[in-house]
Amino acid sequence: MALRDWIIVRILAGIATKIWAASFAALLACFILYCFYGGLIAFSLLIAAVSGILYQTQDNLLYHPEQPPHSRVFIPVPSMFGLPYEAINIRSTDGVTLHAFLIRHNGDKGRFVPTIVYFHGNAGNMGHRLQNAAGMFHTLQCNLLMVDYRGYGLSTGTPLERGLYNDARASIDYLFTRHDLDLSQIVLFGRSLGGAVAIDVAADPEYYQKLMCVVVENTFTSIPEMAVSLIHQSIRYLPQFMFKNLYLSIHKIQYFAAPCLFVSGMADTLVPPKMMAQLHARCGSTRKQLLQVNGGNHNDTWATAGYYHGLAQFLVECKESRGPLQTPPVLRSHWPQVEEV
Repeated sequence: MALRDWIIVRILAGIATKIWAASFAALLACFILYCFYGGLIAFSLLIAAVSGILYQTQDNLLYHPEQPPHSRVFIPVPSMFGLPYEAINIRSTDGVTLHAFLIRHNGDKGRFVPTIVYFHGNAGNMGHRLQNAAGMFHTLQCNLLMVDYRGYGLSTGTPLERGLYNDARASIDYLFTRHDLDLSQIVLFGRSLGGAVAIDVAADPEYYQKLMCVVVENTFTSIPEMAVSLIHQSIRYLPQFMFKNLYLSIHKIQYFAAPCLFVSGMADTLVPPKMMAQLHARCGSTRKQLLQVNGGNHNDTWATAGYYHGLAQFLVECKESRGPLQTPPVLRSHWPQVEEV
């Protein structure tokens, strides 16, 4: 081989080596980038998918109309506890039909006693609370309107936050179609989830003036705060839009005008009693009271000594001091709204 040819071969071999090295480096870089970004994208897609599934299943985690079994079919009736009642259907604003019991004292007595609108917790149906209702009926000498939310008991529809708020308002609107009740003595009562529903209604300027007072029992500050309490502190850093249900009672309670009694079972292991203390502290009403019941659990505080006495005393005080309610600090449009998804 001539010297010139040998030099050309060496030059070409050097160029090929450089091209091969550059190509290998480029392929290696592409492989690394693919592994990193591809894995990152795959991980992001996985997180998005899991978040979407969890978001859509939040209703199943919160609402339990089927527990205990047959709760959508078998609803205990007030006559099982010797209570006079009328089974009624209430139409909510979006066409949902709500099944309700109006438990009313007979004769003229029913015209002059308070009427409690009873919002129950997140499981079962209103019939499962009849023993407590019987205690209120006899001890507090009151009528009761017990309502099953949409998707509970014999009510139609599916539970959702805004829907439950609509159901509560429809229940109060129904009372104002009756001529055999004292409409100046309407009391909202809500336990657990029902407390959040009652707070939303009572913070609404359109409805607070219709109420003599509100009683909330073992309810929570918000669903995000409950998630932190029940699952892990890290959930505190999740943005609000990741929660399908919010029930932001801790924000709404500051716009209260109606008198409010906070009944807190101090042995409640589901909703921390400190949440009730926080709601009481943030409540904007000039007439508010925190009744702490020693030994009261989440579901049976009503069976604890002193429970009915505390309620009765509060109702008497509210009845004796009735007058124009204070104006809320700001209108409803200024406090956080729940977006439908």
